[in-house]
Amino acid sequence: MSAAPWEREARAALDAVLDPELDEPITDLGFVRSVTVTADGALTVRLRLPTSFCSPNFAYLMASDSKDALTALAWARHVVVLLDDHHDSDLINRGLAADAGYRGTFGDEAEKDLEALRLTFRRKAHTAAMERVLALVLRENPDLTEEDLHDVVLGGLPDAAASGALLRRRAALGLGVAPSDPVLVDEDGRRYPRGEIPLRLRFARAVRVSIDGNAHFCRGLLRTRYPQSAADQSPRAGDLVKENVS
Repeated sequence: MSAAPWEREARAALDAVLDPELDEPITDLGFVRSVTVTADGALTVRLRLPTSFCSPNFAYLMASDSKDALTALAWARHVVVLLDDHHDSDLINRGLAADAGYRGTFGDEAEKDLEALRLTFRRKAHTAAMERVLALVLRENPDLTEEDLHDVVLGGLPDAAASGALLRRRAALGLGVAPSDPVLVDEDGRRYPRGEIPLRLRFARAVRVSIDGNAHFCRGLLRTRYPQSAADQSPRAGDLVKENVS
C-alpha cells in the first residue's frame, strides 16, 4: 500500500493537537516540520518551534500530545516524534522515546503537574472563546447591552465557527453544552451576576487579545527562523478578515 494516504491521516490526526498557550492546531501554526511514513506503518514526525527557548513544558506537551494522537492510528506500527532545534530537544526526545512521561522526563525540574498546566490553558482558551462569540452576539444585535448577555444561552448563539469553538472548549472542561445552558459562565460553569458582566467581559477581552497577540507574534518568529514554514501556516480567521477589508 502507498504511504501517501497514511501521511494524510497522520497530518489530520495532528490537526487535533493544540499549542496550549495559543489555542491553535500545531498544523495551522506550521510547527509540523515533516511527516514520514514507511510502507510497513513506521511513522516519524519532526516538530519545530518559533525559538530554541520556547517553554519546555509547552514543548513537551505538544510533542507528547502528537505522539498520543499518532499512536491511536490503527495502522501505525511504530511512532517516533522528534522535536528539532530546542534547547531541551535531546531531553524531550529521550523522554518521548522511553514513554517516560512528563515527570520522568524532567525529574525535579517538573515544577507543575502536566494536567494542571493543561487545565490552566484550557480555562484561558474557554475565556477567550466565550468573549469572541459574545462580541459577535453584540455586533449582530446592536440593541443588546453587555448586561443583557446574562440571559444569552448556547441555543441562541449564531451559526458561526466561533460558536462551535466555544462548545468544544466547554466540552474539554466538562462544562454544560445543552442549548439551555448560559453562555457567560466562570470556569466552573456558574453564571455571572448581571452586575459583574461588564467587568468580566473586559477581563475576557484582555485574555483573548493576549492569546491572539501571542499567536501572531509566534507565527512571525517561526517564519523568521524557518522561512520555508510560511507555506505550512494556515491563515488565522482574524487575518482573513483584515485581508478582505483591505
